[in-house]
Amino acid sequence: MQALKIGLLGGSFNPAHDGHRRISLAALRLLDLDQIWWLVSPQNPLKPQKGMASFAERFDAANATARHPKIVVSDFEARIGEQRTVRTLAALKKTYPQHKFVWLMGADNMVQLPEWQQWERIMSLVPIAVFNRPGYTYKALNGKVALRYRRQRLKSGIKGDYRRQLADMRPPAWAFLPETTIELSSTQIRKYRDNAGNTCS
Repeated sequence: MQALKIGLLGGSFNPAHDGHRRISLAALRLLDLDQIWWLVSPQNPLKPQKGMASFAERFDAANATARHPKIVVSDFEARIGEQRTVRTLAALKKTYPQHKFVWLMGADNMVQLPEWQQWERIMSLVPIAVFNRPGYTYKALNGKVALRYRRQRLKSGIKGDYRRQLADMRPPAWAFLPETTIELSSTQIRKYRDNAGNTCS
């Protein structure tokens, strides 16, 4: 099997939306990746089950939203019965040792990362790319994770954009992508949809 550089975008995708697609396409270009895998979680342990669509509904909606040959919607977590990122990453590296992975997350998740199980091991498993998220970016770039791993941050320099080499870097390594701005969330979409439904009823 061909060795690929793959960006991993994990989440509930409840629902998947065009923002997921836009940041995926930007990551393909900015990080020089071959594919993006959307890892649809069976159930995010940090999110309530109330209001969560079924896995099948979320998976099908993600496929309908992706609409790109280099964006692959994956049920890997459901197949291995896992919902913890640290275990998913370890399983992916074991299952696909030929590939190089980069974990993709928004600045809001970087702020929240110390709450994740074995978050420091996550940093040691794969390089990480962080998307700009208005309202969270300052906290992310001045928070616990950024300060602890400040020397491992890759930046663009006069010799070129080192972020394109992120997938080849030995972790811990991370980069911030200010060009990718997440302005919409699945939560906002659900609230808008629910409010519209109440208005029509």
